[in-house]
Amino acid sequence: MMQNSITVAPGTSALQVLPNEKIRIENALWGLFIADALSMPAHWYYKLKYLKRDFGVINGYNDAPHPHPESFMVGNGYHPDVSKAKALGRSYDILHDHIRFYNTAYNHFAIQTAERAGEHANAMPVLNERYHYHHGLKAGENTLGANLVRVLMRSVIAKDGYDQDAFLHDFITYMTTPGNNKDPYCEIYIRAWFENYSKGVAPELCAQKQSAVWSIGSHGGVIRPLVLSILAKEPYQGFGQAISHQQLTHRSENVSSALGVLVPLLHALLRGEGPQETISDYAKNVRLIKISGEDLSKTYRAHKGPGNIPKDQMWSIHTEFSDQYLDVNRVLTEYSDEEIIGKLFATACYPEHGLPLLLCLLQRNNTDFKASLLANANAGGDNVHRGMILGLLAGACNTAIPDELKSGLLAYNELKKEIRDFVNLL
Repeated sequence: MMQNSITVAPGTSALQVLPNEKIRIENALWGLFIADALSMPAHWYYKLKYLKRDFGVINGYNDAPHPHPESFMVGNGYHPDVSKAKALGRSYDILHDHIRFYNTAYNHFAIQTAERAGEHANAMPVLNERYHYHHGLKAGENTLGANLVRVLMRSVIAKDGYDQDAFLHDFITYMTTPGNNKDPYCEIYIRAWFENYSKGVAPELCAQKQSAVWSIGSHGGVIRPLVLSILAKEPYQGFGQAISHQQLTHRSENVSSALGVLVPLLHALLRGEGPQETISDYAKNVRLIKISGEDLSKTYRAHKGPGNIPKDQMWSIHTEFSDQYLDVNRVLTEYSDEEIIGKLFATACYPEHGLPLLLCLLQRNNTDFKASLLANANAGGDNVHRGMILGLLAGACNTAIPDELKSGLLAYNELKKEIRDFVNLL
């Protein structure tokens, strides 16, 4: 197995960290977990009228409600090669208690998904069986995406630096051990990864390609690489390490492009550069996708769900960019929040849409930590994964964040130690 590692030698520092910079790094990490938990209850509420009906205005932590009016988690597929996995001695069950929500190679799926509803006209069950993506999670509780960041952080702490093989081992162990994951929602990249793993593919090669499964190009591929880049001395090295880690789970051009902007932006904010000017400058490197906002939703609905769009057309929809670059200040001057959210930029899981949206939300709220995170939560869509990216940036902009948002996290005590231990490696 190929090994890829960053080792922090005793008595040395991967990054020459000043006191305020260390505080901003801690706050960036807190921002990730806080944004995730704030957004969790309204995750993938595409229609804001439903979000407002069920929550009013989100201003703190909430339980995941039931039912979720637009949830299409129920019936998602997971089809590992069970026979091959058993012969190889590889664990394949990553769903455990949540298997009732999925159509898999090793269970009988009994919930019907005959209706087509929601923003993208995906197949759904009847309303009382539209279980929330994070069904059962309580106020202040983190999703699987955030907990996999913790898997990475704990791996780095245990090894005194990043080790690719150690992370892959910890990732496999976490996902295949019953009781570890309380979150029912398992992103498609994880299911695709373990389908390949069950067939005997080497762990470092199990990632699916965006060209084969369009949703591999998602915000979820940005989060852990962006966190890992913090360990590097400067953004040049950080970007290389981020891309290397990304390829373990997301073989996606769009994820890589987003990291090309986000890694140097995060490092600049952590250094204490003026946040609003810095965000505006880096946003000008973000090229805008051709089919965006309402046009993307209309295209999905016209085909009765994105799964019915031919792969070559789907590839074009997500990779053909316009000749325009993001001018955040112009967008904020010319458009209202109602026009920006969903109409101008789609709130779906794709970074070509979410990156310009999160930069606009951050800039609109003057990089205020709480206001920015709540604006993202109330924007719906893929607010969880988009929010973790925004939370990193918002935390990096601030040397103080509200204590009640930290202490309101259910894993507060564990997170406090893990964040401190991770930062102490720098």
